[in-house]
Amino acid sequence: MKGSIMLDALTHSYSPLSQAQRRADRTASVADTDRRLSPADQATLGQILADKCDVIPNPMFTKADAYKKLFEEPDPIPMPDISWYHPLMENLDDRVMKSVRSSLLTAAQERTLFFQFNYCRHVIAKLRKQIGDTQPTVKQAHEIISWYRRAQHLRDQIASSNLALVLAMAKRMRLSELDFTDLISEGNLALLRAVDKFDAARGFKFSTYACRAILKAFSRSGVKLSKYRQVFPTEFDPEFEKSDHLERRREGHETDCVDEIRDIVKDNRANLTDVERSVIQHRFGINFDGKPAEPDKTLTLDEVGKIIGLTKERVRQIQNAALDKIRSKLEDDFLG
Repeated sequence: MKGSIMLDALTHSYSPLSQAQRRADRTASVADTDRRLSPADQATLGQILADKCDVIPNPMFTKADAYKKLFEEPDPIPMPDISWYHPLMENLDDRVMKSVRSSLLTAAQERTLFFQFNYCRHVIAKLRKQIGDTQPTVKQAHEIISWYRRAQHLRDQIASSNLALVLAMAKRMRLSELDFTDLISEGNLALLRAVDKFDAARGFKFSTYACRAILKAFSRSGVKLSKYRQVFPTEFDPEFEKSDHLERRREGHETDCVDEIRDIVKDNRANLTDVERSVIQHRFGINFDGKPAEPDKTLTLDEVGKIIGLTKERVRQIQNAALDKIRSKLEDDFLG
């Protein structure tokens, strides 16, 4: 819109470009010193080194044959089939329940996965301790990223194998004021936190620990909603949506300003030269001579220069000088 373009040109104030938030010094330094890492690996490494590393310790992790006993001797455990899972699921029919039962882990599999998961975190913590305040070598960087991704895969595998717990607890805690999908989302987050905190060496079943964590999360959600309803007791009503009065008032003010600027240029109250008036007319599409030619047509600096036979830079200088005169006239009229 020509009015907006013209007004922006007159009222624009230059401010320093906002700088993106820098990562932690360690993250930025890693990206500078280790060029052989891909951008994705650099970002992953920065996240690993910046985040807190929780570890559930176990004496077997420090033994020389720990890797062999944890990763080579046990039979491979496949990822579960979770195609049955859907956050909006209201009823678990027989077909779904059959799929759920087929994805459950045995006690031995569960123990193996948790030991593998925490061993990965143990190695990551050990590597971070070796690195200390120095920058990791290429070998250390790739090694810590590899263990991190393996840990994330195991975490996802454990959580995927126990998604049925979230659905079961959500159906058990169906509170009228809590949306079912909100329960599922809160339960999934609680399940992941439970995976991070569970110690398989104590001999308890993960389902017992996770169910308690999920129910506590649901309870906290209910308390939050209850407090919210005390402050905002009504349901959402479109009639209470934010009014656009201020926006319409701003647009009206902008239109008035544009009309005033047009009058200043048309009557030449800012004492513009013929060249300055021509530049302003073409740049902002002002039709102040009464002719109906090309309404709302705006041209670039280069296009205006070709019309009046000047360089692009010279047109810019003339435009700025003309805008300064118009701005001064606006201020004089306002203050007067």
